[in-house]
Formats: sequence, C-alpha cells, structure tokens
Amino acid sequence: MKNVNDLIKARLRKLEELEARGVNPFRKTKFRYDHVSSQVLEKFKKLKQGQESKTKVKLAGRVRSVRDHGKSVFMHLEDSGGRIQIYFSKSSLKKKFELVKFVDTGDFLGVKGRVLKTHRGEVSVFIESFEILSKALRPLPTDYFGLKNVETRYRERYADLLANPKVKETFVKRSQIIDAMRDYLTNKGFLEVETPILHTIPSGALAKPFKTYHNTLGIPLFLRIAPELHLKRLVVGGFDKIFEINRNFRNEGIDTKHNPEFTMMELYQSFIDYNDVMRLVEDMFCYIAKRVIGGLEFEYQGKKISFKKPWPRIKMVDAVKKYAKVDLENASDVEARKIARSKGIKVDKNASRGEIIARFFDEFVEKKLVQPIFITHHPVEISPLAKRCSDNPFYTERFEPFIFGMELGNGFSELNDPIDQRERFKDHEKKKIAGDEEAHAMDEDYVKALEYGLPPTGGLGIGVDRLVMLLTNSPSIRDVIMFPTLRPLE
Repeated sequence: MKNVNDLIKARLRKLEELEARGVNPFRKTKFRYDHVSSQVLEKFKKLKQGQESKTKVKLAGRVRSVRDHGKSVFMHLEDSGGRIQIYFSKSSLKKKFELVKFVDTGDFLGVKGRVLKTHRGEVSVFIESFEILSKALRPLPTDYFGLKNVETRYRERYADLLANPKVKETFVKRSQIIDAMRDYLTNKGFLEVETPILHTIPSGALAKPFKTYHNTLGIPLFLRIAPELHLKRLVVGGFDKIFEINRNFRNEGIDTKHNPEFTMMELYQSFIDYNDVMRLVEDMFCYIAKRVIGGLEFEYQGKKISFKKPWPRIKMVDAVKKYAKVDLENASDVEARKIARSKGIKVDKNASRGEIIARFFDEFVEKKLVQPIFITHHPVEISPLAKRCSDNPFYTERFEPFIFGMELGNGFSELNDPIDQRERFKDHEKKKIAGDEEAHAMDEDYVKALEYGLPPTGGLGIGVDRLVMLLTNSPSIRDVIMFPTLRPLE
C-alpha cells in the first residue's frame, strides 16, 4: 500500500497535468450554488426509482469518496447540509469527462445537474457541468491514513474534524450551549458587556498570570485571569445586572480539566446573595440542558447525571468530615497542621486551618461528588473577594457547584466592605512576597471603587468548557476546545 508521501506526489502530478490543460484549481474565487445537499435530498425524496427530475441544481462541496467505473464515475459530495451522491457520465460530459480522473477525495467541486433517483433508490445529481474549485494535495484521514494518536488529533484539529464527524457535532453543540446560556441571561434582563483582557494588575482569582510588556507605555501587563474586578466596577457605576462570556488565561498545569486558555461566563446582580445565585445556577443549567440535549438527565462517562432541582448543599468543612473522616471545625491552626501530616498531606509550616480544610477537600472530597451539589461556606483565607458569614466570620457566603468530580463554577455574596477588602489584599500581598505566585495582588483602584459604594451583590463564574464536557460526554477539556494549548513539535 502506498504511503502518504507517495499519494501526495501523485496528487502533485495531477495538479501539473491540470495546469498543462489550462485548468488552475486554485484560481477560482467563488461559485454560486443554489442548494445544499440536505435540501436536494428532502425536495426530491418522492422521486421513483429510475425517475429523473427536469429541475437542475447547483451544489458546491468537498469530495468524500470516488468510485470509478470507466465510462461513469460516482462520488459523494459533502457540504454544510450533509452528503449527496453525484454521477458523472462520459456520454453526457464528452471531452470534459477527461478532467474527472484528476479529481481526488478532498477536492472541492462546484457542480450543476439534474436530480434523479437511482435504481438502488439513492437521490443523486446527474452532472452536466462541473468545476474544480480547490485541489487537496494531501489525502484525507482514513482508516489506514488515520489519526490514531490523540495528541495529533488535537494538534491537527482540521484533520480531526474531517476524520471524525462526532468531533464536529461536539463543537456545534458547544455553540448551542453558549447560545442557550446567553439567551437565558438576556431573557432575565442581564446586559452583556466587555472588559479588558490586558490588565495592569492580575486580579479576580487566585492564579498565576501570564506576563507581557507594553513598549509604548513602558509597563508590564498581564493576561486576564478573571474579569471579576472590572465587572464589579461596572456594578459600582450603576449596572445592576451584567454578564460577560470571556477568555481567561492562567499560567498553570495542563490536564483533562485545565487548559491555560479557557472560556468563562461571569455575571453580577445587585441586591441578591449567594443563595439567589445558587438558584440561578440550577435554573440556568436546567434551561441549557432542556434546550440542547432535550432533557435534564444524561450520561457522562458511564454515569447517569441529573440536573433536576433542587441540588443538595453542604458546607466544605462538613464535606471534609463526611468523606475524609476528619473534623476540622474547631481545630486550631497547629492541630489542623498535625492532622494533615498524619493523613499524608504536606502543608506549609504556617498553613492555616482554612487552607488545610481546602487541601483536605481537594484530596479526599472532589472526586466523590458525582451528582450536582453545591459546596458552600469556604474559609475566608481562600476567598479574598467573598463576604463573610454573619454568624461565623471564619467562613464566607461562597459556593462552588460540583458535578462528576469537577468544579463547574464559583459564586458568592460579593464583599462590598472596602476596609475589609483592603486588609484581605494586604494579607495576600504578604503571601505573594513570601513566594506564593497565586496570591491576590493589591488593587488600590478597586478598593477606591468600593469606597464609592457597591450594593449588596451576588456574583457567579461558570466554566463554559467544563459544562460543554458534561453535555457532550467528553472526557477531556481538550476535546471541547478547538485548538487546545500543546507543546510545539521539535
């Protein structure tokens, strides 16, 4: 069997022969078609076997198969509507039939002809004229020349889409999910806004940023790790229901749940708290699921998942007690560190009880949360932008929705006390000086905005990529990002 290089050489020879005959398959700039394949198949499905319509149609698309029978050639043409069989006959095309032998799978054709139904019952187009609109110099992936390596599929997404129809379906569904999310929010009265991607101060989340430099201003800039503080500035300025579907960038590890560049939806609404935001999450997820997959129950990686409301809620410290069998509710920092080490968890010598609760949650709890659930009341040390609980200021009015061991988002009653906010920024500034690259930076301008007054506000961020993973049964975030971040080939 020929290898890929041999096939490329053969196609290059065909290109040379076409050019020698005065045909340049790359010169054509456009082709006006009047139907797509699905329209032809539907419109002429009632033709009887062997019957031919007088109607002529014009189609344009990619050749996906070629069957040469000497004086007749059958191909399948693929376009945005699907695939349809096209039939070339030497008796009909005369001299131009000689050009058919130069057509390969992958080439783009513009065709015109009458519609007929073959004796086998397949609606087809009997070609009266055609043009080669573009020639594929590389053979399309097949069972033999396929994409067997997963990383190659991600790296060559264009080939992956050609070889695997389900991949294209995934990205169509991704678009539908984002459309449904946007429609849900706009129907609820939210205004879509845009905030900067380049930040002078990395803020809005605990994450290591990507750093760049602006030559004209002579200042360092950071790619956005979250839009949160800019969005809340807008709430201070009088926008009471806003959202943004945005790209964020975090200089962190890559695995099945993380990509350095990812999509988030963040929203903020005045005069509501985290309980209202949790109800909004339930309602929005149900709306999206009904619209995109037709119901609230679906299968993800062999497990049946249900979005049916209400979702249970459990405090983070109680989840640690339930799943890790460790009670840290009343432990001191010293006792918490001792308990962590006894369980094999390495912690910093100055780690606080709140930080250790979060570590226990990450190690022992996350993977056990299969059905939708809200984890609430995060320690204040790991929640620098959330409002403290009035009955216990050690915890915050914060929640995270978890499904199949994945955190799908983050929400809370927003901290609107500028004095408390400045002190928390100072605490994180000390951590940053001590070497914590993910600690939150001091943002004096944001504190200044809070001093003008931020109303009681509920906020939410949803990981769009992870939601798409769930609703398309995709095991990796790289399956739902068109071009995931990969190490360059040597």
